[in-house]
Amino acid sequence: MTMPRILLLLVIFNTLVVIGGSIFNYATLKSMQTGQAVLGIAAGNGGSETEEANSEYRFFPIEKVIVSLQGETREHYFVLDLVLQTDLETDPKKLEQIDPMVRNSVVAHLSSMSFEKLRGMPIPELQSTLERVLFDDFASKKLAMPFANVLVSKLIVQ
Repeated sequence: MTMPRILLLLVIFNTLVVIGGSIFNYATLKSMQTGQAVLGIAAGNGGSETEEANSEYRFFPIEKVIVSLQGETREHYFVLDLVLQTDLETDPKKLEQIDPMVRNSVVAHLSSMSFEKLRGMPIPELQSTLERVLFDDFASKKLAMPFANVLVSKLIVQ
């Protein structure tokens, strides 16, 4: 076979592969939009619209919570940026009103910890600890919790 024929066959073969791949991708994307399975592969979790509506949240930032802790040789500073995860129906003004209480609870709890313990704590553990502390503080003051989760968006240690 001559070189031009081999090149022509390669071009035709590559074109067929591209067309076949495009058709497969189109069919896969189309089935994902309708929620049907393609080749036995389920598209997503098959959740209903009510589950999707419940998964929408509003996020309220609480920036620059500063905590100073005494270390072995010097004083250390922690700067935390927190985010409160709430439902969409939660009034933003209510979240602004609880900002000082959240700051107070976080600073009071973290100030009682040692520098080494706080520095060695993984972020997920810190988040769950802060959630528990805030839930307890709100319950002790008989206030409703306007947020579901506490997220740590930034942590700076000096």
